[in-house]
Amino acid sequence: MDIEMNNFQNQSFHELLSPQHLPDILQGQDLLPVALFDLDGVLIDTEPAYSAFWRGVGEDYFPENPNFASEIKGCSLVQIIDKYFAENPDAVAEIKHRLEEHEETMTFPEINGAFDLVRALRSHGVKTAVVTSSNQDKMRQLYRAMPWLPELFDHIFTAECVSHSKPAPDCYLSAAQYFDVPAAQCMVFEDSVNGLLAARRAGARVYGVCGSLSVEEITPLCDVVVDKF
Repeated sequence: MDIEMNNFQNQSFHELLSPQHLPDILQGQDLLPVALFDLDGVLIDTEPAYSAFWRGVGEDYFPENPNFASEIKGCSLVQIIDKYFAENPDAVAEIKHRLEEHEETMTFPEINGAFDLVRALRSHGVKTAVVTSSNQDKMRQLYRAMPWLPELFDHIFTAECVSHSKPAPDCYLSAAQYFDVPAAQCMVFEDSVNGLLAARRAGARVYGVCGSLSVEEITPLCDVVVDKF
């Protein structure tokens, strides 16, 4: 990490966009051509709702493992099913049905300052994309609540876009390829261990957004720490 990046450790999105920091972050050699954003926990605050859902699943199917919900954080639904329910098709059907009902009633609160950052980056010519482990079914629910969302990004990559989900780097390598740049020319904003590892393995510049992870936990996994809002 270079010296200029060190100057922006432990910043909030609002601080990153404040007048004294805006030129340093969004102009000059520090500005990379592509910004890639995870969705849950970075742009929208759905982590509490999903954590509650998966805690319930864990209590029903793995009562001996109180950490089930935290273990699967950042995993796609396919990954969760393959790892924990591959030999239990009845459970898979039941969980999918429960999740569908849960997402139909979910709200999608914006994380304060996140979309301001996206707009600021776009105003400076940076290409933007969402790179999420969520599937198309979940995204359709989100688009109903936020019909303007697709217009704010040049592309939205979902779980169906790659064969190997986070922490594999495939999603970020694929996004870089879409924009015809090396991954090292991408800024990635992530909040989960799996997402941070995926971005690191891809070779991107990684911004760790504190939320479910503390500053101490997130610091070794990223280049720049963005404080919890």
